[in-house]
Amino acid sequence: MNNTKPILLVEDNDDDVRLTRRALQKNNIMNEMVVMSDGVEALAYLRAAVAPGGARTHGLPALILLDLKLPKMDGLEVLRELRADARLRRQPVVVLTSSKEEQDIIRSYDLGANSYIHKPVDFEQFSTAVNQLQLYWLILNEPPPPPADCSP
Repeated sequence: MNNTKPILLVEDNDDDVRLTRRALQKNNIMNEMVVMSDGVEALAYLRAAVAPGGARTHGLPALILLDLKLPKMDGLEVLRELRADARLRRQPVVVLTSSKEEQDIIRSYDLGANSYIHKPVDFEQFSTAVNQLQLYWLILNEPPPPPADCSP
């Protein structure tokens, strides 16, 4: 599958970034992976994609893979900010985190996460999870159209 839109990975752990990159390659997912290491950086990237007046340097990603434990602004706050912004509120967000805390799951969904996935520790299980993400979010899922004032 060669979807021209990138996947935005919001992850501060270099090992998890490498693991995700390997899993994408193993599953022949050709989308570019853009990595942001904290919530503030991720929101700036997303807001630049919908900047008014044609000042955009890139488009919105096909999917956001969001860790919860991030520096500067955690994943839950990123979700809150995304869903409060009319230009970004429909953006598909999959929480991909090591947290199994019930409260994190509840808060993620309350704040508008589309899915919550606990990161498997084993690479083969992680690779399988990434393949299933690709199948659903990049192939089967019909993404929302961009807001009228954000069309390319």
